Amino acid sequence: MTFLPVLAAGGTSNMLATTVLPLVLMFGLFYFLLIRPQKKQEREHAALVNSVETGDSILTSAGFYGVVIDVMPEIVIVEFGNNKNCRIPMKREHIQAVEKANKDA
Repeated sequence: MTFLPVLAAGGTSNMLATTVLPLVLMFGLFYFLLIRPQKKQEREHAALVNSVETGDSILTSAGFYGVVIDVMPEIVIVEFGNNKNCRIPMKREHIQAVEKANKDA
């Protein structure tokens, strides 16, 4: 006598629910805990970088403070310290924080 598994009419839906549903739930959990906050942070950083103008004080990813002298599509020229000869081009994505220049003065 052999024992063969016999699937009832509702057996396939039960098997589908026990294998696929946990995978869908895990993907949804990963999306809401990891992917969605990362995308939001990337959008906020892109908006910050695009708002940089000449005269703004910035903080670089290396921890240096400087003043933006010139803005180009992919790079900015930053002046560090009081020495007017210390002007360094850097990529815009390395800007961590921006303090807007006072335009009233």
